[in-house]
Amino acid sequence: MFNRRKFLQTSGAGAATGHWALTDRLRAELFAASQQASTAGKKKRVAVVATVWTYLSHAQHICDRMLVGYPHQGRWHFPDLQVVSLYVDQKPEGDQSLQRADEFGFTVYPTIEQAVCCGGSDLNVDAVVIIGEHGNYPRNNKGQILYPRYEFFQQVVNTFTASGRSVPVFNDKHLSYSFDKAQRMVATSRQMKFPLLAGSSLPVTWRMPEVELPFGCEVEDALMVGVGSSDAMDYHALEAMQCMLERRKGGETGVRSVQMLTGDAVWRSGADGRWSKNLLASALSRSDLILGKTLVDARPQDLVGSGELPRLVKEPAAYFLEYVDGTRATMLMLNGAVGDFTFAARVRGLADIQSTQFHLPPEPNVTYSACLVAKIEEMVLRGIAPYPVERTMLVSGILESCLESRIRENQEIQTPHLQVRYTPPAKSQYCRT
Repeated sequence: MFNRRKFLQTSGAGAATGHWALTDRLRAELFAASQQASTAGKKKRVAVVATVWTYLSHAQHICDRMLVGYPHQGRWHFPDLQVVSLYVDQKPEGDQSLQRADEFGFTVYPTIEQAVCCGGSDLNVDAVVIIGEHGNYPRNNKGQILYPRYEFFQQVVNTFTASGRSVPVFNDKHLSYSFDKAQRMVATSRQMKFPLLAGSSLPVTWRMPEVELPFGCEVEDALMVGVGSSDAMDYHALEAMQCMLERRKGGETGVRSVQMLTGDAVWRSGADGRWSKNLLASALSRSDLILGKTLVDARPQDLVGSGELPRLVKEPAAYFLEYVDGTRATMLMLNGAVGDFTFAARVRGLADIQSTQFHLPPEPNVTYSACLVAKIEEMVLRGIAPYPVERTMLVSGILESCLESRIRENQEIQTPHLQVRYTPPAKSQYCRT
C-alpha cells in the first residue's frame, strides 16, 4: 500500500541514488497501489487512441492520471479505469508510448481496430479515449491543424459496428476542425446510442474566485480573455466562455453570426463601444499573470485605464459572437498582456460584474487535467456524459467560422448551421476542492 511511510522511504532512497531512482520507485509504488485501490469491483478497461504520447502532450497528461491516479477532493484518487491498449499515430523523438506500456503492462497496437479489440476480433474494452492533440500534421487555409480526430472516431465506430455493440467515447478538445465532421460524430453517437463526451479542461478546472452564472439568468454582455496560438488556444477561450453563457435563460439556442477582427481594428472596435472596457477591466483584474512592467519591478497595472494594451499586445484578435436569442459576447486574444484565461459578464439583476479566472496550474504538473479525467471516469462508470457534447460541437463550429471570417478580410459571417440547441446541467461541473 502506498502511504506516507513508503513515500518517505522512497524519498530517502531517491536522495541517495538520484532523481530517476526516486521517480521510478514512486511510479512503481503508485502503480501497485492503483491496481489494489478499486473496491467497487473490476476496473473498466480503456483503449487509448492518440496522435502522439510525449512529455507534456495531452496523451501524457490524461493517460498518466488514469495509470497512477490524481488528486481529487482533497485526497489521492485511484480511478476505476485501466489502460489496456494504445494506438499512437506518430512516434517522434521523445516518444513515451513503449516505455509507458512496458511500465504499466498495456499493449501498443499498430492499428486502431486492434487497439479497440486488444488484438482479437471483437470489441474488448469498456471505453475509448481519443486524444488527437500534438504531433506533426498539416494546416488548412484557415490555419487549422488537421488533426485526424474524425478519422480516429470513424475507425472506432466501425469496430463498434462490426462487433455489434458500443462503449462510451471521450474525445479531447475539438470534435474536428470541420463542423460538418463534428456534426456527423455527434449524430453517430446518437444513432448508435453510446455516450460521447468531448472538450478540454477549461470548463471543469478551478475558478478563482468560484463563480458560476445563475442558471436561467439573463446575460446582458460578456467578454472572455484568452492567450496563446490560434486554433489551439482560441478554442480553449471560446469553450470556457461557452460553458458560462450556456446557463442563460432559455438554454443554448446557437449562434446567428460571427466576426473576427485583428490588429488595430480590435482597439478601434473597443473605442467604438463594440466591446466593453469595463468588462475587460473586470476580467483582467482576475489575472495572476500580468505581463509588461509587472515583470520588471512587480508594480500593479491597470492595463485598460493606462492605455498599455496596444503597446503590449502586438497581434490582438477579437472574436465577436451574436447568439440566436440576441445575446452578444466577445473573446479577446491578448498575447503579451497577460498569461491566463479570464471571463466577465454583466447579468441582469446583479449589481456587480461577474468575473473569474479559469485556473491552470503550471507545467509540468498541470493538475487541471485531473479535473477532466474525473469527468471521463464519471462518464465511463455511469454510462452518461456529465455535460452535453453539443457544447463542444458548437464551439468547434464557432471557431471554424471565426477563422473563415479572418480569411474573408474580417467579414461578418452568417451562421445558420450553428443553430445548435441544448440545455446544460443546472449543477456546476467545475472543480472546487
